[in-house]
Amino acid sequence: MPEKRRRFGKIRKLPSGRYQASFVGPSGERQTAPDTFRLRTEAARWLSLVEADLARGTWVDDKLGRETFGNYARGWLRDNANIGPKWRQTCTRNLRLHLAPLEDVPLRGMTPLVVREWHAAALRGTGGRTSIAQSYRFMRAVMNGAVREGAVPRNPCQIPGAGSDRAKERPVASPAEVAELVNAITPRYRAAVLLAAWCGLRRGELVGLRVEDVDLVAGTVRVRRNRVELDGGEAFDAATKTDAGKRTVAMPPHLLPFLREHVADWAGKDRLFVGRTGSPMRGNAVSKAFGRARARVGMEHFTFHDMRHTGQTLAAATGATLKDLMKRMGHASTVAAYRYMHAVDGRDAEIASALSDIAAHGSSAKLPRTIVAK
Repeated sequence: MPEKRRRFGKIRKLPSGRYQASFVGPSGERQTAPDTFRLRTEAARWLSLVEADLARGTWVDDKLGRETFGNYARGWLRDNANIGPKWRQTCTRNLRLHLAPLEDVPLRGMTPLVVREWHAAALRGTGGRTSIAQSYRFMRAVMNGAVREGAVPRNPCQIPGAGSDRAKERPVASPAEVAELVNAITPRYRAAVLLAAWCGLRRGELVGLRVEDVDLVAGTVRVRRNRVELDGGEAFDAATKTDAGKRTVAMPPHLLPFLREHVADWAGKDRLFVGRTGSPMRGNAVSKAFGRARARVGMEHFTFHDMRHTGQTLAAATGATLKDLMKRMGHASTVAAYRYMHAVDGRDAEIASALSDIAAHGSSAKLPRTIVAK
């Protein structure tokens, strides 16, 4: 005798004589139909449709779908343990400044058209492209959560490239310009400029360094943490953004005399960079000192982060491979490191010229019989 198929959901007759349909959803909570039904067969038909949607993965939680984007986004930020404090603060600010037009839109009303119109209006507004791209990435992550929890069937954030911040080409300082900046800046900050320009350390990584992280014998600097500074003035040491961020970087030998001087004259008992009072140096203090120095040498267009870009570009120019750059830079993926590979593009012309030299020498050129792949 064939096994009897288990009925999906539950139907009960109300005192009014109408029928109520309900079922246990993917979250384990009982879900009730938004309306009651005149006939039992109508309630059963509704349950059949829900069961089919669940099987296809297209079912949506009607109650959750009515939740506004703003409330859901704030709850998502509150409950997501994988978000760092700096990014959480950035998202909260962008929700208030840039995503305000979507605050009261129900999750089920967040359609691709609504998102596209918001994005177009945001680009026409006064907001910077970086903050708009950040807002879009935040919205996309929130809506991914809404999809997983059954509020909407698919993510409406479908604009190609909207979440990427394609900044204009960053300037690169020459070694002579780096030297000018080092000479122009207050001595307390010279080591920070040199480590950014020649070792590619981020500002937060620099002010997070301890004295023990610098090995003046081996000529290395060890990055283990990142100094986080929030808008309200709170500052604390945190883990690097990724495991790849924890790294040991070899310092060019010409940096060592400067680092020895810094450790002797400017470092704290524990921290490599401290302020005048001996407290941990703030990244903003480094930026302000750098701003004064660049004005003195006529490099107003240059930012402190451009020093990191300079360091990686110079490393690429030496012939560093993509993996070399990823390790030195602390990148977890190849995407960011590829930005610096353009520095060696011009070497192809040098190779072509060298090939012509071989051809010009003709028979006098001694060519190897085999080429060993390395």
